[in-house]
Amino acid sequence: MNIALRPARPEDASSLAALSIEVWVGTYLRQGITAHFADYVLSEFTPARMEALIHAPDQTIIVSQNEDGIDGYIRVSHRCPDPLAGGHQTEVATLYVQPRHQGKGLGRALLLAGMQAAREAGATSIWLTTNSENAPAIGFYLAQGFERIGITQFLIEDQAYQNDVFARVLDH
Repeated sequence: MNIALRPARPEDASSLAALSIEVWVGTYLRQGITAHFADYVLSEFTPARMEALIHAPDQTIIVSQNEDGIDGYIRVSHRCPDPLAGGHQTEVATLYVQPRHQGKGLGRALLLAGMQAAREAGATSIWLTTNSENAPAIGFYLAQGFERIGITQFLIEDQAYQNDVFARVLDH
């Protein structure tokens, strides 16, 4: 399979917002959608917010694009300390691949590109969080050399959801 990766451009903002909503809702809302989650998703994943992230100097966004459009992306946040004070300063803030394109190597290719961008920015390690119940993501990150270093909470308003924190030393 030919995987085409490139830096995100401002005109990608609406595609990134739509892809984010698709992946987030499909991954975390398996029993139905409540206003609590719908309000979060619709305020978090907007074209304006995505465009702001594309322009932000402390963010790197790389997209995977097939002949029909964007099918995945990674967002790396620089100068973003891990929640456990473990000394990791670069975060994989988002790694989303459309469900119908999973299992084709896109996630791994995006992760490798994100780790390369982190290295180029001077990072020696990288960290991320994933929902503690997201077994496929946990298995993926462990297979990519990440180690679970603790837990944290993901907050939506006054509700907390347990997330596992993973980190990996970047080879230079």
